[in-house]
Amino acid sequence: MNRFAFPAFVVVLCLTGCASSAQDAGAPDDAYRAVADEYLAGYLAWRPQKGISLGLHEFDGQVTDVGRDSVERERARLRDFRSRLAAIDGKALEPRQDIQRRLLLAAIDQELFGFNVMQVYTRNPMTYAGAIDVNVYAKRNFAPPSDRLRFVVESLRQVPAAMQAARENLALVLPQTFVETAIRNATGGAEFLERDLVEAFNDVGDEQLQREFRAVNRAAADELRQFAEYLKTEKLPKSDQSFAIGRNAYARMLAETELITQTPEQILEIGLRQLRKEQELFAETAARIDASKSPIDVFRDMQRDHPTAASLLPDARKHLEMIRAFLIEKDLVTFPSDVRVTVSETPGFARATSFASMDSPGPFETKSTEAYYYITPVEPDWDAKQQEEWLTAFNFYTTDVVSIHEAYPGHYVQFLHMQASDADRLDKVFGSYAFIEGWAHYCEQMAIDEGFGADGGPLIADKYRLAQLDESLLRLCRLCVSIQMHTQGMTVDEGTQFFMDNCYYEKAPARAEAVRGTFDPGYCFYTIGKLQLLKLRDEYRQQEGANITLKRFHDEVLRHGAPPVRLLREIMLKDESAWDESL
Repeated sequence: MNRFAFPAFVVVLCLTGCASSAQDAGAPDDAYRAVADEYLAGYLAWRPQKGISLGLHEFDGQVTDVGRDSVERERARLRDFRSRLAAIDGKALEPRQDIQRRLLLAAIDQELFGFNVMQVYTRNPMTYAGAIDVNVYAKRNFAPPSDRLRFVVESLRQVPAAMQAARENLALVLPQTFVETAIRNATGGAEFLERDLVEAFNDVGDEQLQREFRAVNRAAADELRQFAEYLKTEKLPKSDQSFAIGRNAYARMLAETELITQTPEQILEIGLRQLRKEQELFAETAARIDASKSPIDVFRDMQRDHPTAASLLPDARKHLEMIRAFLIEKDLVTFPSDVRVTVSETPGFARATSFASMDSPGPFETKSTEAYYYITPVEPDWDAKQQEEWLTAFNFYTTDVVSIHEAYPGHYVQFLHMQASDADRLDKVFGSYAFIEGWAHYCEQMAIDEGFGADGGPLIADKYRLAQLDESLLRLCRLCVSIQMHTQGMTVDEGTQFFMDNCYYEKAPARAEAVRGTFDPGYCFYTIGKLQLLKLRDEYRQQEGANITLKRFHDEVLRHGAPPVRLLREIMLKDESAWDESL
């Protein structure tokens, strides 16, 4: 149950544009800001864990009430605020205010897409398997350990209610991939509670608090295991392949959440064309490395150049510094802070699904400002063959490309700009999938284009290019599979084969990618966002002429939060005729 006191929060979170006097209250901009303030207050009140992730610790210990009545009230609230924001005359607002109003509309449409199309509360048991995430209390030292443990206890007390809501809310028949993934998530969540969470708070000396924690933790872990068993016995046998959202819903996802006017068919055509182009570049690059072998054999040979199990993290730290030094030497982007990311092993509970990932603090976090770059090591009980297979994925070239995506100048540098910018609070809370992942994916190609790795000679440069193209092919396959699975009847097996044929994945990781596409159709936005930013860069260069540098472009892109690129075009391009873009 959410115990949040709504009126107090409205006072705390009032945005910078709140009306300052009675005579201003009727102004269109003030009227808009009042609606925006009210929406944001309610948005975070219902999603306290989102608030915590942003660094707003007035929400500590609170969780979302996922009971049916609560879910329906939030759905109605979203519809109401969408109508209120849409009714505001954008032409009467300051231009930047209207851009923000449309950012909010896109964010609300994204939420409604989850409620109404993806049906996350009635068709996706993963929603409940991860409904109460207490990991933040274990990993971020924003308060004394005993206080954080109390927040854990308060949160875990709500697990039984969440699991009961799942049984009441979920439809009779669910998509098979959703059920299978939720079973793994619930089981992994129970293991995290029993092992990692206990270890994280072992040093708390308050015995009474420890007894409370052990009791609620054991009960929560039992609830998650029972939920996994319920899914196995009650839901999995009845599950089907009805994951596709359909062509019309997909078109709405493009248009409403990212303001993309092209049809799914047009986007697919672009994706397939780009896929063929980059496959040709992959083959040409591989031939320069070794023309006697097939492109995929060249790539597999390259993967053997990897760190040892013992040197995996030290080498990652060293290479991160090399990447950062390159970006500074080439003057490609501003670093708003000298604070480095902390390279750490991926927590045990996340290792089944994570290769490498960035965990930055929220833009409003002031106490626990550490940023973690997680890398998943080999497991000590693996045999030599398993270790070698895992380490090939961490070959030096691919790992550096992934580090560019996750840390410098990808997600972490984007976070630094977000935190340091004078962008409005709304701009820091709501973001575009295509912008966030598109920026990080764009950085991979940009860094290689600008010569990262070239100081090692042409052979090394080609190996870096091959690694970058391999990452690009993966994202292009996601785009193509997403559209085909959700609008053209492609099956999971056919999607698996598409990944195997077109980005040369082995069967197990190819199937994992296809399965993700069933419940994350938006993973098409990695490529879409990258292509949007490349196009915007060309047009911004044309507009600015001799004055433009890559650093100036990048800093300007990162200065405004993470809006849909369509809105960023309005901010950065002076020619209004260029705002309605096509890829």
